[in-house]
Amino acid sequence: MAYHWRQKVLFKHCDPAGIVFFPRYYMMINDCVEAFFFDVLHYPFEEFHKEAAGVPTAQMETTFHAPSRHGDWLDFALQPLRIGRTSLDYGLVATSDSERRLSAKATLVHIKNYVPDPWPQDVRDKISEMIGDEK
Repeated sequence: MAYHWRQKVLFKHCDPAGIVFFPRYYMMINDCVEAFFFDVLHYPFEEFHKEAAGVPTAQMETTFHAPSRHGDWLDFALQPLRIGRTSLDYGLVATSDSERRLSAKATLVHIKNYVPDPWPQDVRDKISEMIGDEK
């Protein structure tokens, strides 16, 4: 089952024409990932950063399907696809009123002290459960 998160398009996300400036989508995607780690995995960024750990994005492929405008509500759906020893592949779709605005596939890497580090077992179990729900 995918994780769902909503974001209103704010003035700070837009260019002078009132549409989302595409780099701002990456900030929203990261906000969705951070919320996923907090809400679903119970592994908040502020906790693992205290341990010199992190989950940087190693790779991302994004397709922009339609523009989003100031005031639109974006519904993000994040679905874990594959978990490796230190990596996590996920898919993400953002829609507004059922219209697809962007889709992305990305890989995160769990690190500690700036080197890849295996996922904590409880986090791995929760992610694996979500991947299993899709099969």
